[in-house]
Amino acid sequence: MLQRLMNDHKHIAVLLNLLKGKYQKLAEGEQVNFCLVRDVVEYMQEYADHSHHPVEDIVYEYYVGKFAKEESTKRLTEEHGKVVAASAALASTLNLILNDIVVAKEKLVQELRDYVTLQEQHMIYEEEYIFPKLQRKLTESDWEQIERNCALKLIDDPLFSSDDQMFDELRQYIQTVEPTSGMSLGH
Repeated sequence: MLQRLMNDHKHIAVLLNLLKGKYQKLAEGEQVNFCLVRDVVEYMQEYADHSHHPVEDIVYEYYVGKFAKEESTKRLTEEHGKVVAASAALASTLNLILNDIVVAKEKLVQELRDYVTLQEQHMIYEEEYIFPKLQRKLTESDWEQIERNCALKLIDDPLFSSDDQMFDELRQYIQTVEPTSGMSLGH
């Protein structure tokens, strides 16, 4: 389970790098494919916000309940809430643009930049603070129980581990334009 969460982070990092490239091009006055940017955000909403983050919450709540009752899950839960809200706000802005409603370029660039920064800082927190604790303390038996606890939230990654057609354009883009990402896309 921990390996799955770490792999999710690697996949999310690929997408955040893609978004960085897009907002940098946009800031320089170049055209970007807004549908592709929207697909990244939709993936983040569909998979990260509705499966990955809830699973992390379940894992950490289990850890705290068993090993660190004095700790709080508040920061992790709050950060996940901020990420969900940022995803929704960015999706809303992108939908305005895709519906031919004028949005200031600077607004979109700033929203994309803030979104990427928020996501990256959140993953650093988890990778430097949360994941090492889990790796040190949780036993195979703990992970088996956690997997049962997570069963309702675990879904196949619709971009990186399945052939879900919803993200075909994004999958093709990553395979052809971003092949240096080194990510395999579930085939």
